[in-house]
Amino acid sequence: MNLHQFKFVHEAAKRGLNLTEAAKALHTSQPGVSKAILELEQELGVDIFARHGKRLKSITEPGRHVIKSIDVILNELNNLKRIGNEFSSKDTGTFSIATTHTQARYVLPQVLTNLRKEYPNVNISLHQGTPSQAAQMVLSEEADIAIATESLADYADLVTLPCYDWQHVLVIPPGHPLSLKKKPITLKELSQYPLVTYHPSFTGRQKIDQAFTKHNLNPNIALEAIDSDVIKTYVRIGMGVGIIAEMAVLPQMDADLIFQNASHLFGKNVARVAFRKGAYLRQFVLSFAQLLSPKLTEKTIHEAMSHVKA
Repeated sequence: MNLHQFKFVHEAAKRGLNLTEAAKALHTSQPGVSKAILELEQELGVDIFARHGKRLKSITEPGRHVIKSIDVILNELNNLKRIGNEFSSKDTGTFSIATTHTQARYVLPQVLTNLRKEYPNVNISLHQGTPSQAAQMVLSEEADIAIATESLADYADLVTLPCYDWQHVLVIPPGHPLSLKKKPITLKELSQYPLVTYHPSFTGRQKIDQAFTKHNLNPNIALEAIDSDVIKTYVRIGMGVGIIAEMAVLPQMDADLIFQNASHLFGKNVARVAFRKGAYLRQFVLSFAQLLSPKLTEKTIHEAMSHVKA
């Protein structure tokens, strides 16, 4: 048995048992992939895949155990490569970050500026998407780290750590009836006006929906977006009252809007970072995490990574 066989089996499983797609991903031929898999099955004495003719139909029971072992082997192979890179060139390489728009736009600029000062030869690749897309990028090794509020803790193959707490704020245009209130705004009062806020998969939107549901209120969501700047734009043109993350408030740029803390309405949210279980983390990844949050020390991360089974 050899690594080529392992990679072919791994890719076939990853591509939904489509050998043509697996061959394309591995830059080889479909017959070559099929032959390598058959040779490994013969050597092991078990069928990894059930077949219908020449097509793979499903993964067998022993096949699931084989694939799990192969994943561990390939993971450790990647770790060996990273260790080599770490000690041959500690201050160079590519650092890939998967995150949401809010994190990329409002939280990371200063953090990445500081990281570049410490590691000027490291290339930073920033990928924006939904929290689930960020998680999948880490799982598929396209990214070293994911940062988001939602979903990351739902993946068994990720190690997740809390990064920082944050609250929502209300964005009110001048002259709006709510801008005149002296007492904290209630959910019932808020539900009487059109609202402009995040898409359900982003930036703590679940907390917003849960708060209204708990009080048997039906909010009038006039517009949903993934971009806080877009939400503020539509508040400015009178679309409704905005609900955004506190880190998206830019005092110099947003002086024309009124902001009110909404933690009494929607509670606190927790931004998290995620790493793939069993991954070897280069020094600049660990340095970035600590720049992001003092809580994310090397010791904390190493302990979290060592307390889970790869």
